[in-house]
Amino acid sequence: MAANSRCSAAEPAPGLESQRREVECLLRDCELRAGDSWFMVEHRWYTQWKEFVESGDQNSSCPGQIDNGELFEDVVSYHLKDRLVENEDFVLVPAEAWHKLLSWYGLVDQQPPLERKVVDLPSTLKVEVYPVEIFLCLHGNMENVTTAQFSRTDSIQSIQSAICGTFSLPSTCECRLWMKSSDNNCERLRNVHMSVLDACLSSGMTVIMETRNADGTWPSSRPLILRNSVEEQDSYRGQPGVCGLTNLGNTCFMNSALQCLSNTPPLTEYFLQSSYLEELNFSNPLGMKGEIAEAYADVIKQMWSGHHYSVVPRVFKTKVGHFASQFLGYQQHDSQELLSFLLDGLHEDLNRVKNKEYIELRDAEGRPDQEVAEEAWRNHRRRNDSVIVDTFHGLFKSTLICPQCRKVSVTFDPFCYLSIPLPVSKERVMEVFFISLEPYAKPMQHRVVVPKAGKVSDLCLALSEMTNVPDTQMVVADVFKHRFYKIYTPDESLNCILDRDDIFVYECSVQSDQQVLLALYLRERSHYRDYGSVNTTLFGHPLLLSVPRSSCSEEALYQIFLQRLARYVRVPNPSEELEEDDDEEELYKSQTNGISDDDEQEDVARLGPSQSVVCCADGPANDHHQDHAAPSEVQMRPPPPVEGDVHNVCAAKPLSSSDAGPSDGHINARGEESRADVDEENEEAAAAQNDTATEEDCKREEACSPSLPADEQAAKTRACRRKKRLFNIQAVNCNGTEREMGPDVTFNSAQPYVALDWDAETKKRFYNENEAEKYVKHSSMDIPQQQTTVQLQECIQLFTTVETLEEENPWYCPMCKKHQLATKKLDLWSLPEVLIIHLKRFSYTKFTREKLDTIVDFPLRNLDFSGCLLKKKLSNGEPPSRYDLIAVSNHYGGLRDGHYTSYARNKDNGQWYYFDDSKVTYATEEQIMTNAAYVLFYHRQDKMRKPSLSAPSTSSAASTPTSASSTSSPRPSEADAGAASVTPPCADAASAFAELTMETD
Repeated sequence: MAANSRCSAAEPAPGLESQRREVECLLRDCELRAGDSWFMVEHRWYTQWKEFVESGDQNSSCPGQIDNGELFEDVVSYHLKDRLVENEDFVLVPAEAWHKLLSWYGLVDQQPPLERKVVDLPSTLKVEVYPVEIFLCLHGNMENVTTAQFSRTDSIQSIQSAICGTFSLPSTCECRLWMKSSDNNCERLRNVHMSVLDACLSSGMTVIMETRNADGTWPSSRPLILRNSVEEQDSYRGQPGVCGLTNLGNTCFMNSALQCLSNTPPLTEYFLQSSYLEELNFSNPLGMKGEIAEAYADVIKQMWSGHHYSVVPRVFKTKVGHFASQFLGYQQHDSQELLSFLLDGLHEDLNRVKNKEYIELRDAEGRPDQEVAEEAWRNHRRRNDSVIVDTFHGLFKSTLICPQCRKVSVTFDPFCYLSIPLPVSKERVMEVFFISLEPYAKPMQHRVVVPKAGKVSDLCLALSEMTNVPDTQMVVADVFKHRFYKIYTPDESLNCILDRDDIFVYECSVQSDQQVLLALYLRERSHYRDYGSVNTTLFGHPLLLSVPRSSCSEEALYQIFLQRLARYVRVPNPSEELEEDDDEEELYKSQTNGISDDDEQEDVARLGPSQSVVCCADGPANDHHQDHAAPSEVQMRPPPPVEGDVHNVCAAKPLSSSDAGPSDGHINARGEESRADVDEENEEAAAAQNDTATEEDCKREEACSPSLPADEQAAKTRACRRKKRLFNIQAVNCNGTEREMGPDVTFNSAQPYVALDWDAETKKRFYNENEAEKYVKHSSMDIPQQQTTVQLQECIQLFTTVETLEEENPWYCPMCKKHQLATKKLDLWSLPEVLIIHLKRFSYTKFTREKLDTIVDFPLRNLDFSGCLLKKKLSNGEPPSRYDLIAVSNHYGGLRDGHYTSYARNKDNGQWYYFDDSKVTYATEEQIMTNAAYVLFYHRQDKMRKPSLSAPSTSSAASTPTSASSTSSPRPSEADAGAASVTPPCADAASAFAELTMETD
């Protein structure tokens, strides 16, 4: 009794022997299991208790109440001392043994029990004596810091709950946690279900909580909206969802897809209600660790906060590029490709199935379609269960038939969107410029219809019917930046010619071995005496003309070229001087390969009368010269240096002093003598008289001074000749740059190029640029192009048409045991709540690449799929198959470039808006259907709810930041036709963005 009086137990204790046996049995049999609780007992007290119970004498010294005072640094905070050693400073007992000791002896007043958890460390289980001690604070008030201890097995959710309780925040508030280490580096704690150990939290770290702002942004990273200050953004209150997206540099494709998804009601409400937070899947190996879902949620909440004119989606763009490298950088991409990636990424990040089981797919094997379809959908949902599947996934039936054994394979496959083909025309319309042989005829623009899979010869045939010029006398070329980008052969395919190319068709004389086809460039040369250099610049339109091989001397070529340019090149009068500065000529000769008279005479002196200087470009050099040029060579032969004969170098044959073509702008019929021809003959006769007088003057000068040295005589000859030249002739390559030419080098070239070099003053006086740029239009250009229109239902029927698999994608027949080009047919079985229809405007085959500008007539309301669904009988509760349009992604432009915009219907007020990057304007239903429609979003009628707000009056647009006055006028697209085919240019530079954040999220 005395012992019991000294040991004030909480309840009557059993005998000492019983106490010893019970505690020892628990210590011996209890094993460490992760998550179990053990308790610390001060070693001195525990040793005294063991001696007390082992003695069996209740009159001996009783240990009294459990006292762990020696384990604490002080009795105020009860903070555990550092570096305590087990079995020296304390002992660990399991929870059951602790509760028995506590019931027998009690605990010193106000001392906390030292409960510790068993943690599963790598390769070992251990009682966590020292929990993780973490500092807690809020982002808005980081000076107010509290301390809390957490076990390494506690979840991040418990830390979040502790912060909410400590700072009196509602547990339902949307927040996110940051982990700040001692070196001030911060990292997001994304997975709140992760343990403290797995999150690598250690003592001394700080966990910061931030709550989302009312405008949808986070305090740690707030975008600076362009054109508006932060104060203006805070004061702005607009319609939620009516918000632009800043173009970061060719990101219009992303903005268009985001606007369409943003105006998809079920998906947007899912994110606005923060339902995604409970379904983030951080362990899915196919997902993005929840980062894509969180980045998308941030964009949606900002857009629907009603606090922004436009949002800068830079973080979202960074995340997309991180997980899909094809979207890295700032190149233009396809909005449908981004949409496909985004829907798949959101699905995997929000997949409710944590561990996907393996399911072997079965063929129908003669079973009823209903049974096979239900089995396929169940199997799909066993591995894929997310809001994306709930909203966007449907089911279609795929039927494959082997052409050899007639094996029929039927499967039911899920789809997220329908990619439906557009009817492809077998013909195309091309616009070309026809250049006649008639020098005074202006270029004429024609519009011809040719086969899509045709050849260049087909283009010539079509043009021949309009011009009455034999197709064999036509050469087709692509002109780009005053030069020939490519000269086509008749056998080349028309697929390599794009609609945006400038195609010129030249009439040339009949080709033969005695003719050579010259490509003629016009160049202006500029002299830089200070630097001792000459610069040449191409100008005007290049020409193609056939020249007799017998007329390849410089003088003959000069006359031929002058005659060909007669419409816009004025021949100088005899009184007009064209003398060149000798220094400039020498500079030109030294810096370029211009053909000069001195060079010709020197070459003749070196080579002898039987050799000639060949001036052809773009060909390899021959080692030996011959008396006669090969058929592929062009020879510019200087005239023989007959003493006293200066007629060949002095005389020029000007064609006309007039610089204008026919006054009425029309070209006379071929074979008729035009007024210009008569004038030309008169002018030639007058010019010939002037030439004769000039020639006689030269001869009289020679006769008066027969004893002049040879160099002075050559100088007089050169001066006489310079008065007659408007340009110099230079052999060049296809780019219009010079080729090195030595006296002993011959160039072979299938296509020689020649440049006519003008100095600036002569070009200004004698070259009529306005006249050179004039052209006339053929009557075919006046016929309006009929825009092809096709019904959406026709495209859907084309989608379900039987087709034969291509050689690149055969089907393995299980009966034949080999790959077969089977026939394939797709049928729609069930449709989702939101149906995405992708119009396949970009057509790619082995031989063709094109964008189809066909107008697809799609209904805005009551799109009925009842006639397309294979599942005719709907069971009870089956949804109807009528849909209404809610969004459209548009593409303006062609294959090489373009611009994306979108139309979308606001779910709250039912008003249609036009989204063009950061600009938003009101739209009417009549504006929506254009040939730019690319991706259509339809919402099933039974799931649509009536707008909660009345539609705004469009007359108020001028008073809102989304008014039409803020939208710049778009420019017409080069690839589209019609009033609806407009395309504003994509932004080339990234937008400014002020990011105040602890870490790039």
